[in-house]
Amino acid sequence: MQIAYQEMLTIPWHRLTTAYGRGTKIPALIEMEQYDKLAQLIEHQGTLWQVTPWAIQQLLQTLPNRPVTSVKKEEIQVYLVVACAFTWDELTSSPVQHMDELLQEKRLWPEVEEEDEEEWEEEEPRGYEECAFMSYYVYSEYQMREAIPLFQNIATMRKDLAPTLTELLELLENRQKLWEAM
Repeated sequence: MQIAYQEMLTIPWHRLTTAYGRGTKIPALIEMEQYDKLAQLIEHQGTLWQVTPWAIQQLLQTLPNRPVTSVKKEEIQVYLVVACAFTWDELTSSPVQHMDELLQEKRLWPEVEEEDEEEWEEEEPRGYEECAFMSYYVYSEYQMREAIPLFQNIATMRKDLAPTLTELLELLENRQKLWEAM
């Protein structure tokens, strides 16, 4: 499993899906710290979407470079709702080998949105074949598990965030044990 950082502007957000359409608004929501709205787009009823690993990557990329005092509870809630979606016990298919494979043309939605309704009606919409779909979970989880030391540091420095971070850390550490047992 390989993860290479993608600059925000290089991710084709307009060709990746969310719970409510395309991911075009994701960069602005991250920039404006609209975490509640962001959470609704990248996770819905336990389902992660094409945009999820990329949104998590962008959030985690900025986190270590910011003052701990700037971290908001709503931001930690984004990580928590995504982590709560990690409920599968084993992989039913192998994830893609490299996260960038999720941006291959065959997995991206068309440039124009007019035919999105028909695409969703397909037996297997673009980017939602089993391997890619599982990869949204795997790469989101992997990136968040890599951030455990960062989350732990924030929890020690921000007592107001400690309860939410403790819940997140417990979820991620339990998932780590599951991965090690596989």
